[in-house]
Amino acid sequence: MSFVHRHRVRYVECDMQGVMHNSQYLAVLDDAVDQWVAPISHASVAAGWDFMVKRADAGAAVRTRAPRVSAAAPRGARVPRGFFARDPRVVAPELLHKVLVGPNGAGRIVEVEAYTGRDDPGSHAHRGPTPRTRPMFGPPGHLYVYFTYGMHWCANVVCLPEGQPGAVLVRALAPLRGLERMRAARPAARTDRDLCRGPARTCAALGIAGPHDGLDLLGRGAEVRVLDDGVAPPAAPVQTTRIGLRQGHELPWRWYVPGDPNVSRR
Repeated sequence: MSFVHRHRVRYVECDMQGVMHNSQYLAVLDDAVDQWVAPISHASVAAGWDFMVKRADAGAAVRTRAPRVSAAAPRGARVPRGFFARDPRVVAPELLHKVLVGPNGAGRIVEVEAYTGRDDPGSHAHRGPTPRTRPMFGPPGHLYVYFTYGMHWCANVVCLPEGQPGAVLVRALAPLRGLERMRAARPAARTDRDLCRGPARTCAALGIAGPHDGLDLLGRGAEVRVLDDGVAPPAAPVQTTRIGLRQGHELPWRWYVPGDPNVSRR
């Protein structure tokens, strides 16, 4: 029996919200694509994604039809710069359910924290600009990636107009695509739920690190970007205090998707 028949691979018409509704199916399909599908050109993608799948029993090839989705990332429009050019406490809850794409894959944002400037003792920008925090004072829609505990990277999306420090820390994702690559990057994760449950885990799983600090999320060919695939933010996100701070921990500037199992802490 062929691989296709054994796994009953079916055609899925993915619209803007199909990424969420079919995320589990697409994650399985990603694994199949990684292991069984011959390389294809952009021309073949445009022509309808007709390609050859290896037969598991005979070594011959059979022709089939794959879902009309990108093998690298979910569909969706990039979130515009104006979205980020606002107070991070406004941006943060609206980032929930957006899709963060990195070198290794993509996931839906399910937990965030907001940080401001001098009025926020928990912010890296509290004491003004430094070589480390310069991206926080830069244009909105860029990344601020910092190193912590001598071993981990954490990624923030810069907010507010240039010169006004502010950022939103991405704390957790629900993995959507690239599960095999995420698992390889996070071998310590016992389950897929643990792949992106926390800011350092998120960066490790997606492959976001120091070289991405200051990256323009809207730049041409950017390895990291934020997409809107049509899934609205939750109508009533949970709002609570931030995590792991010595100062400013009492401020209720953390939001997460209620009931999502990928959230780092409730």
